[in-house]
Amino acid sequence: QVQLVESGGGLVQAGGSLRLSCAASGRTFSSYGMGWFRQAPGKEREFVAAISWSGGNRYYADSVKGRFTISRDNAKNTVYLQMNSLKPEDTAVYYCNADVPGRPLYWGKGTLVTVSS
Repeated sequence: QVQLVESGGGLVQAGGSLRLSCAASGRTFSSYGMGWFRQAPGKEREFVAAISWSGGNRYYADSVKGRFTISRDNAKNTVYLQMNSLKPEDTAVYYCNADVPGRPLYWGKGTLVTVSS
């Protein structure tokens, strides 16, 4: 089992920045990849970013490339999402997930990001 707890969401003006954190527990953190998804009101959940177990490979949705950065600290069992140049369309609940080999994806409960124009 993996437990995930997101934090760092809030209200920010367009053009501002936020850093989300996702703390993991329950399994060896450095053995699995992590990702961030988001779900805006009335829309389906969509991929935002992902990072491999070592941090050596990172992937981004086109909509956030150049603005968001995913990183991880395996010593702290935490993955981060640095979000810069935020836009109103980035408003959503942000979820982290854990991609443990051979297991269904684990999900956190999410943290709300609201970007005002």
